[in-house]
Amino acid sequence: MKADTIKDWEVRIPGFEDGTLGDGWCAEFALEDGVLSAKPVDFNTSIAGKGTTNLGFQVEFKDEAASRKVKTDAAEVYLSGKLCEETIEIPTAADIEKKRVVEPENGTPLEEHGALSVKGVDLVDESGKLYQLKGVSTHGIAWFPAYVNEEAFRTFRDKWGANLIRLAMYTGESGGYCSDGNKEDLKALVEKGVEYASKLGMYVIIDWHILSDNNPKTNQDDAILFFDEMSKKYADYKNVLYEICNEPNGGTKWQDIKDYAEKVIPVIRKNAPDAVIIVGTPTWSQDVDKAAEDPIEGEKNIMYTLHFYAATHKDNLRDKLTEARDKGLPIFISEFSICDASGNGAIDYESANAWYQLIEDYGLSYAAWNISNKAESSALIRSDCEKTSDWSDDELSETGLWIKNSMK
Repeated sequence: MKADTIKDWEVRIPGFEDGTLGDGWCAEFALEDGVLSAKPVDFNTSIAGKGTTNLGFQVEFKDEAASRKVKTDAAEVYLSGKLCEETIEIPTAADIEKKRVVEPENGTPLEEHGALSVKGVDLVDESGKLYQLKGVSTHGIAWFPAYVNEEAFRTFRDKWGANLIRLAMYTGESGGYCSDGNKEDLKALVEKGVEYASKLGMYVIIDWHILSDNNPKTNQDDAILFFDEMSKKYADYKNVLYEICNEPNGGTKWQDIKDYAEKVIPVIRKNAPDAVIIVGTPTWSQDVDKAAEDPIEGEKNIMYTLHFYAATHKDNLRDKLTEARDKGLPIFISEFSICDASGNGAIDYESANAWYQLIEDYGLSYAAWNISNKAESSALIRSDCEKTSDWSDDELSETGLWIKNSMK
């Protein structure tokens, strides 16, 4: 609006026909014939040029769908009873909540290191210094939702030394996002996980966990919609990383993965231009050599996944990692364990120690698989333990205890 000082103003927002007005603040609110009106109170009757005033209100709808019909861009502003030539967008309480950035606790990793980026082959913090993310991955959140809780994440941060949580959302399996899973429930779990990690000042990976669907192109349309929604929601967050295809397999070629990535990455970039994006590689994210030969061009802050299971993957895969880095490929170990590739079987401590030495030598970021009490070797919690946080050492699995001690 052109006036230097706004006086005697009123905002009217239509679309509340099915709503009941609750509390309001910083204005005098009324709801009549579906139009919500807001008039000034004593301290904001006049607003200086280029100044702002914040309004808040609560409206309860009979059904959730009705709230989605409210169009904030239809808001009208009146001065001295006359409609202004220009209209402005007034966000609803739901919009404000959607854009709310959770402030991290003081002294936490996020507060100290800020937004991350990729510099050469390394992940670096806001000051440009090498920064290593060390954390754990959930199992499929559809199957083990109870571990997506604030106290579990706090336990990993305070007792294990973790600064990262990976939220694994399966796409093709039973209960998966693109099969028969409830999309809204799964998104709600992801959102809770991001909120808890953010509050605790931890970094968090939103993982599009393809596995049985083999090729990321299979559910590309769903992936585009999902990452568009997530990156809009967390556009202002400094701690959210996006893993766009967990483990391409079944003969999927690097060119297919690259084509998929070149469709999905711009969707995220439109909303979160500086976010770190992690791209899977062929053969269950082992063939980093293929990506190193033909990396994605014209994009910044891109990393590539290498996954290992120590009892199966040994010198050959460690050599692939070294050679790919030597060619300039930034690598993120977004999933690993110290048993065999099935996620079960015996633990190979010798190979695990060799992997961990390589991780520390290069300062590689990683997430250990998996936060659950599933009866398998890679589960971090003992199968007879029902606790979902604050585990003692004797409530951890053999893998869990090794991961905890190594991380610390």
